[in-house]
Amino acid sequence: MTATAARPGSTGAGGRAERLARPVLLAFLLVAAADLAGLLAGAEAVHLVAKPLLMPLLAGYAALRGAPRLLVAALLFGWGGDVFLLADNDLAFLVGMGSFAVGHVCYLTLFGRGEGRGRAPAPLVTGAGYAVVLVVFLVLIWPDLSADLRIPLTGYSLLLTAMAWRAGVFGPYAAAGGALFLLSDALIATGIAEWPQAPAPDFWVMLTYIAAQALLTLGVLTKHRTKHKPGV
Repeated sequence: MTATAARPGSTGAGGRAERLARPVLLAFLLVAAADLAGLLAGAEAVHLVAKPLLMPLLAGYAALRGAPRLLVAALLFGWGGDVFLLADNDLAFLVGMGSFAVGHVCYLTLFGRGEGRGRAPAPLVTGAGYAVVLVVFLVLIWPDLSADLRIPLTGYSLLLTAMAWRAGVFGPYAAAGGALFLLSDALIATGIAEWPQAPAPDFWVMLTYIAAQALLTLGVLTKHRTKHKPGV
């Protein structure tokens, strides 16, 4: 067998998937740029069209790169959350938060499997730091939340914080993605609590969210492909 034939994905369906992944990634980046530009320009119609396209494109790219199914599932549950959060009512918000929560369970399961395959466990010091941040944030925001949102948001925040902490199992890219996901959702929560907001708050929410999902995807793909290289 030749060296070329021995490389996984160099020919056949794997090679075609790799080639198709590039334009899908480019489409994701273009849609992300359009969404962010639309938010800065106040073009709500652009955001309504672009936001639901983001996670399917990123999930498609991940799948074409041979990502674990749990990563693809996490991104698609993120898409469900994106769609429901476009509606401006409490029920849609709760359903969207639930969809994101299932996505975080997918991430946590994936990170747990990674930790069991020889990767270093998530540092306890980092976990303690995240726990302190979570407690302080909840104490500060609790009085400004409506009664029906306090318990769901607290449960979701615990799950999200655990995901952000465990993301470090897949390296610095995933760790940064987890932290940015936490920041993005904290910005949403402060908006719900009617805290003072920075100019163009939706722009900052989407910028941190898009970067978070992209970095989580990059981190998982990087570690996954390294593990599956010949001889590794």
